[in-house]
Amino acid sequence: MNTQDIWHFISTQGADFGIKLITAIAAWIVGRWLIGLAVGLMGKLIARGGKIDATLSKYLQSVIAVLLNVVLILAILDIFGVKTTSFAALLAGAGLAIGAAWSGMLGNFAAGVFMQVLRPYKVGDFISAGGSVGTVKELGLFATTIVTPDNVVTVVGNGKVFGDNIQNYSALPVRRVDCVAKVANGVNPLEAIERLRPAIAAIANVATDPAPDIEILEFTPEGPKLCVRPYTHTDHYWQVYFDTHKAIVRVFTDAGYPVPETPMAYRNAPMH
Repeated sequence: MNTQDIWHFISTQGADFGIKLITAIAAWIVGRWLIGLAVGLMGKLIARGGKIDATLSKYLQSVIAVLLNVVLILAILDIFGVKTTSFAALLAGAGLAIGAAWSGMLGNFAAGVFMQVLRPYKVGDFISAGGSVGTVKELGLFATTIVTPDNVVTVVGNGKVFGDNIQNYSALPVRRVDCVAKVANGVNPLEAIERLRPAIAAIANVATDPAPDIEILEFTPEGPKLCVRPYTHTDHYWQVYFDTHKAIVRVFTDAGYPVPETPMAYRNAPMH
């Protein structure tokens, strides 16, 4: 297209195209604002009703938002004279690359639907899924948003989550906290266990049922190693974990137990 053709287009259709462009921009801005308003209002109404939990509520909001955005895009294309049938034909002829991309998105969407039905976890649960560990913030249309213990937001595709093992640490009332304590050679491990039992049971948020497990785990050159395993709700896991180690140090110090040391073997120098 040469300069003359450009000027001819501007002089004959420029005003009409400019009006369409301004209308499309205005429609996009207003449409996005209305979609956000509608989705937010829907969330408030669902929360007020109290009959749908947070996981399903956020999922429904994601579905509605995507559908409304698709409608908005089709409406904007219609402003420029691109009909829905033409748009569909354009997508159909885009090639295998677009098809592969859509297949992945559809896989994530299908996995999200199955997870809504099977409910392996919900918003607020602490899980390990898709290679990430953390608290579920949102189960969306195509992905699950997880906040990791170091406060990083991680978005994992639902297909990856559903195709891998899912561990839900919040599904049961309590989970086990695994700690170890080593006593020196010469210390009676049974006596150490009896000293630890009341101290571990007295830690805040430690469950009484099941009671903490304190047993001899193995024998090492430095001395017997004890497993110290209280149970608590997942919300208090790290508090109980750190308090258990503090209790071990306090009990062993009060009992006057020596610090475990690796025994050294000495050899006499060869005679010359």
